[in-house]
Amino acid sequence: MRVLVVDDDARIRDSLKRQLAYEGYNVALAAGAQEAFAHITDSPPDLVILDLMLPGMGGLEICRRIREVDDVPILMLTAKGTLEDKVDGLDSGADDYLVKPFQPEELLARARALLRRRQPQSAALKFGTLTLDPSARQVWVEDKVVDLSTKEFDLLELLIRHPRQVLTRETFYDRIWGYDFSGESNILEVYIRYLRSKLEAAGSPRYIQTVRGVGYVLREDNT
Repeated sequence: MRVLVVDDDARIRDSLKRQLAYEGYNVALAAGAQEAFAHITDSPPDLVILDLMLPGMGGLEICRRIREVDDVPILMLTAKGTLEDKVDGLDSGADDYLVKPFQPEELLARARALLRRRQPQSAALKFGTLTLDPSARQVWVEDKVVDLSTKEFDLLELLIRHPRQVLTRETFYDRIWGYDFSGESNILEVYIRYLRSKLEAAGSPRYIQTVRGVGYVLREDNT
């Protein structure tokens, strides 16, 4: 996913780039309208993070002009948090509005939500004998349907979208329960146990493996 950050403050641009790149996004930076439109024309982004208070052409006008040619999700950042300011931002075409100062975790959560809305209906995901349909929210082991709770399904979807990649406990808490969930809880271990039990009862091998002290990984063996 490609994210365009438009902000005249170099420190904010660089900070957002580090945070977004760490999460795996391809990040482009722009200090104002001219650079922003050049990026949108040459390499259309999947998400625009746009500061409201920009020199020259302001964020509201940039947002309106982007909307004339593209339906890319726009997350507007501003130090102005009155209801009127929020209404102006949303009326100009922004999809969401985040008031400075903000926690990085909240920005990342809002970015993920906007990007999910932009994604087309997902095709079925497969791993070994598992098949997961994100649209229908159904799971099969070979041809047998497995009845999962909402959180169990979300855990499996996260794992199957990152096969053979070790995901940390913090990643699960952030993506499944929200960034403010207590990391001291054992709720993750409980749900992993439920999920494993249901999949294996349906005939699946133990694909979900524990990486001690780190998290979990979906893979076919212990190598």
